[in-house]
Amino acid sequence: MSRPAVVKALWGAAVLVLVAGCSSGGAEDRPGTAPPTSVSATAPPAGSASAAPSGTASAAGRVAVAGTLTEGLKSPWGLAELPGGNLLVSSRDERTITRVDGRTGAKTSLGEVPGVVPGGEGGLMGLAVRDGWVYAYLTAESDNRIVRMRYGGGAGDRLGAPQPVLTGIPKGVVHNGGRIAFGPDGMLYAGTGETGETGLAQDRESLGGKILRMTPEGRPAPGNPSAGSVVYSYGHRNVQGIAWDSAGRLWAAEFGQNTWDELNLVESGKNYGWPEAEGRAGRAGFVDPVAQWPTSEASPSGIAYARGAIWMAGLRGERLWQVPLSGAKLSGDPKAFLTEEYGRLRTVLAGGGGRLWLVTSETDSRGTPEPGDDRILRLELSDGP
Repeated sequence: MSRPAVVKALWGAAVLVLVAGCSSGGAEDRPGTAPPTSVSATAPPAGSASAAPSGTASAAGRVAVAGTLTEGLKSPWGLAELPGGNLLVSSRDERTITRVDGRTGAKTSLGEVPGVVPGGEGGLMGLAVRDGWVYAYLTAESDNRIVRMRYGGGAGDRLGAPQPVLTGIPKGVVHNGGRIAFGPDGMLYAGTGETGETGLAQDRESLGGKILRMTPEGRPAPGNPSAGSVVYSYGHRNVQGIAWDSAGRLWAAEFGQNTWDELNLVESGKNYGWPEAEGRAGRAGFVDPVAQWPTSEASPSGIAYARGAIWMAGLRGERLWQVPLSGAKLSGDPKAFLTEEYGRLRTVLAGGGGRLWLVTSETDSRGTPEPGDDRILRLELSDGP
């Protein structure tokens, strides 16, 4: 699906006008200043990789769009797979959760989630499923929070009343984070943002600009860096992508400000630098990203791990990045797929049998919607070449 260049240019001009009226780096996928021309010689920028067309091969294999599962979604954000293969998708601005049949794409509304207050980059965002509960990261009147709702069994296609899991996450017009997922340790992880107040990222008493780790009930997880705290790592700007590789290592994608977006290998108690560092800084006390991109080529949201690579959805970049890994390091140059074919890309989720689900994001007020937007695409992965 092509995106006409004239429409793109007009939209880009409009975004520039809007951003000019905001504080620096306000939007999650903002036009940035030109990136520097030189980087660390030991780790070239991921953004230097050229885009690969749909269906072509890379060092970590081949990807192709096998079809559209469903379309006509409004501001889709979170995506979770139910036992049996059906999907749940949240609408950030409509405050609703919809069940999508994993084979036919048929949609069933599960209704509105009470207490959601959409605005700016906030609303009903990340989803996770565990033991008959649907977990949701949402923006409420006074904060961002995580709730859970009973689903299934006697409840059928109705969600139970939301029960608070964790409250008090800072909220803002921008940088609300929003991704949640259960790790291989059975703990619930959440990526948060610093709401544009950069000092929150380095404040270990704040839940903003962090990756959080908690029990399914919302208590600080055993083994966290500080007893009694859900903070797992800090110094993050706006984390919207978290995933684990086959060895159980945690990876996270986050938005930079004007120069570099990042893919980080996240370890307990480590400081990822914001606002003192953006991208690779080589400074003591800060962890450098494993890969980085100019902000025009990424603005990353969701990530997933499959076939030896991290797959990263790009909003402003309008492409799907494949980051091949060998353990904790890159095993080759990252490659871009689907560049400007489906517009802004919000969420990617690994399914079974070498499959990815990919959610577009053209109806979130920053895209240029075409008939059928937004949609969930079915991607097939295979060994290449």
